[in-house]
Amino acid sequence: MKSIFNFILFTSVFIALCALLMIWQANQLLGLQYPRQTFYLFVFFSTICSYNFHWYLTPGSYSSSERLQWVDRYRDLMLMLCGVGLAGALFYFWPLRSHWLVLSGGAILTFLYSAPKVPYKPFTWLRRIAVGKTLFLTAVWTYVTTLLPAFVANQGLSWPLVLFTLHRFLLIYAICILFDFRDVESDKKEGIRSLITYLDYRSLNRLYYITLLFSALSAVLLGPYTSVPVIGTLLVPVLVTGLLTKKAHRDPSDYLFYFGLDGLMALSALLHLMLVSLFP
Repeated sequence: MKSIFNFILFTSVFIALCALLMIWQANQLLGLQYPRQTFYLFVFFSTICSYNFHWYLTPGSYSSSERLQWVDRYRDLMLMLCGVGLAGALFYFWPLRSHWLVLSGGAILTFLYSAPKVPYKPFTWLRRIAVGKTLFLTAVWTYVTTLLPAFVANQGLSWPLVLFTLHRFLLIYAICILFDFRDVESDKKEGIRSLITYLDYRSLNRLYYITLLFSALSAVLLGPYTSVPVIGTLLVPVLVTGLLTKKAHRDPSDYLFYFGLDGLMALSALLHLMLVSLFP
């Protein structure tokens, strides 16, 4: 069972499923109508491609983490899954090709996150950009799971879209800050700079809690546009993230971060799905 769980988690199938849940939630909250199944499959394969590419480039010599040891053992599998993901993404991109411009935005943001790990110029200069790692990752997750579905559905700017995007961006950003705390030593050895390199512990902690606070506030401001139970589902992961802060600072467990904290990005979507299933 542990081997199966590791396979689902470390090949990024889990995080790809989280992305699909988050897109489903955006569809529900914003009332988006477009070829959903095709878009789901495009995002699923794109996520498999990008994450396996990222981990294929990540050296395992800087850490004794279980995930990096697993990647070292199955690095060829990472490359194969990257290829499978790329083929699937291209296949499902074709029916969506009329939206090539907005889809390209997601591809560029995704590549910028992994680009500093490519050991060739001009990619290595990205390692010197302050806060780049955190912002790129937050931006790509927010864009792909929130803004991109709205763009593909040709929905114009609205207050629900703005507030939901802000809520999701701030929650993901706070979670990324916890990853920065954990990865500071490995990032330094790889020459990758992040926010934690420039701010002291107290300042970064203050930014972290302010980010969570505004994520909760933007969720509450969605009140006029959705139901109270749905607002509750948005607030739960903000609360849980805050409660897990001290544990995340003490415990660098891959399972806590790549299952627990990554899963928090999709927790409100899962609760929303349960709510819809129980009370249609």
